[in-house]
Amino acid sequence: MDRRGIAGKLALVTGAGRGIGAAVARALAGASARVAATDRDAGTLATAVADLPPDRVRAHPLDVRDSTAVDAVVDRVEREMGPIDILVNVAGVLRPGPVHSQTDQDWLETFAVNTNGVFFTSRAVARRMRERRGGSIVTVASNAAGVPRVHMAAYAASKAASVMFTKCLGLELAEHGVRCNVVSPGSTDTPMQRALWTDEAGPRSVIEGNPGAFRVGIPLRRIAEPDDIADAVLFLVSDQARHITMHDLYVDGGATLRA
Repeated sequence: MDRRGIAGKLALVTGAGRGIGAAVARALAGASARVAATDRDAGTLATAVADLPPDRVRAHPLDVRDSTAVDAVVDRVEREMGPIDILVNVAGVLRPGPVHSQTDQDWLETFAVNTNGVFFTSRAVARRMRERRGGSIVTVASNAAGVPRVHMAAYAASKAASVMFTKCLGLELAEHGVRCNVVSPGSTDTPMQRALWTDEAGPRSVIEGNPGAFRVGIPLRRIAEPDDIADAVLFLVSDQARHITMHDLYVDGGATLRA
């Protein structure tokens, strides 16, 4: 018996080409869901889905910054695969640096993907879920949305906007049977995280903390794997979370002390 109620459902996952997005697509496929996997990088996306069941997973190149493209892909997925039951917003970018040296393009690009992309994709899918009176939307944000981070102002602000947007969407859609939740990871072993490490001491400094950056370490003494985040997403889209909406689930090993 599938207590999770995921088997056979259709999920749209953005940013599925690598890292957390790829792990979410794998986890959903492993739970016998059908998956429309999207990513801006068609080559990376093709590699990510190559080992997944072709009868359940299809790749759809998509730049979430383009609302017209988002609407077109959502329409195509529903025509070819059926009604979307689950949306997972994972696509994101990080352009670190102090505020005084960040360019207009750094700021605009960060919001274009991390915030506008979540809005465009959620709007396109929510319209259909609302009419069908059912569905689940999860936005993968960051614990940086709730705790200030040095050199991460644009990223943190964009993720904070996406968190509140998702909660407001959840409030609007609750009466229509659509649940909207957030998963906020901490440091996770992804290409984005590894790009921040300048030497072999990078992982250790993340775990132990950095007083100079006003950052505590990770109480659980480990960096998350993408599968840890995917498991949290899987729970929130499942029937086991049927009475949970507008919730922000931190998956960071205690790193923010849930401030």
